[in-house]
Amino acid sequence: MRIRDWDPNLKVRLYSEAMMNITFWMFFPFLTIYFADEFGKNKAGLLLVFSQLFSVAANLMGGYCADRFGRKRMMVLSAIGQGLSFLAFAAASSPWLHSPWIGFISFAVAGVFGSFYWPASQAMIADVVEEKHRSSVFAIFYTSINIAVVVGPILGSIFYVHYRFQLLLVAGFVCILFGLILAKMIRETAPLQQNSALSSDGKWYYFLLNQLRDYSLIIKDKTFLLFILAGVLAGQTFMQLDLLIPVYIKDFVKNQTLFSVGDWSFTVKAEQVFGIVLAENGLLVALLTVFVTKWMNQYYERNVFVLSSVVYAISIVIFSQTQWIWGLILAMAVFTFAELMGAGLQQSFVSKLAPEHMRGQYFAAASLRFTISRTIAPLAIPLTVWIGYDWTFFVLCILALASAVLYWIMFVHFEKKATITGS
Repeated sequence: MRIRDWDPNLKVRLYSEAMMNITFWMFFPFLTIYFADEFGKNKAGLLLVFSQLFSVAANLMGGYCADRFGRKRMMVLSAIGQGLSFLAFAAASSPWLHSPWIGFISFAVAGVFGSFYWPASQAMIADVVEEKHRSSVFAIFYTSINIAVVVGPILGSIFYVHYRFQLLLVAGFVCILFGLILAKMIRETAPLQQNSALSSDGKWYYFLLNQLRDYSLIIKDKTFLLFILAGVLAGQTFMQLDLLIPVYIKDFVKNQTLFSVGDWSFTVKAEQVFGIVLAENGLLVALLTVFVTKWMNQYYERNVFVLSSVVYAISIVIFSQTQWIWGLILAMAVFTFAELMGAGLQQSFVSKLAPEHMRGQYFAAASLRFTISRTIAPLAIPLTVWIGYDWTFFVLCILALASAVLYWIMFVHFEKKATITGS
């Protein structure tokens, strides 16, 4: 499906989200190092875990609200909320005020609003795209994000250290502008019957009870529950891209020569090494997502999901065994291939499981594999202090392999359910 044939909503979002994502990735990869320097590894890791607990709750609430109040409304609210949060973060990093605590709180609030955005945005794609084209559309949006992952850190490595205040200020205004663009240029796509608000009795607790009832129905879907659990285990690996990996590189990778020709050589510092491998990840994803998604579409989803987790485990082993820049580049290439294998297929699989009137909630529940992963994943940072880097990487490898086992079990349930339904 060509972009020119897309629904206008998706075209507006594709280009506007690219603008916002590039700005975001100019500073986001460096925040783990910033908080670790300001608070220490132990406290920073625990604080990041604490901040993500709110994102988990917001994610579930966001899915419910996307189904009940509309995709567009939640996306506009989220974008503007993130913008205001980044402006507060900028104020905490301004020439007139230096407050890591205000910065951390602002970062946590921005994460909450981001969790509101995700389920609504994914449900909107499922609303307007036929099932046969969804995996390719999800893959293109994923590619767009990763173009930002290439461009953002490169620009961030130039501007972040000396211009953090200005960078956060720009990010805040860009998010607010994005929210206004969404409010003006896209239409609502949620099924009309789902846009009603609270019940007619007006009781204050109806909203919460209704939400808990709907999510309890989702959790009873064994296939979907196993999908989330497997994703959470795999997520302990891929979430380390902006958590453990930058800290590991900072602690162990010294100045190294990237290229050498005769008397000329190009030497990079640890922070630049991280920028290079992160940009490599984004570049490979930007170039290869659509290609790998089409390739993986030729195979049964079970085999792709399982193999993806196994490849994640292999990449973690390679990371743990090298401090050489080209070894890290190889490890990131393997890591990225694991990421690309399920990039479009997993979102398409969720839309296959979700009833039309509960798409927002299914996508919200599915993204729990990201929000819960991001909640637990920061523990890897203090874990390096408690048991060392080698054992920390070993634990991550085992978790990735465990996720492969769960994916296999999930498809056993899925096939049984399909057989019963078909009969």
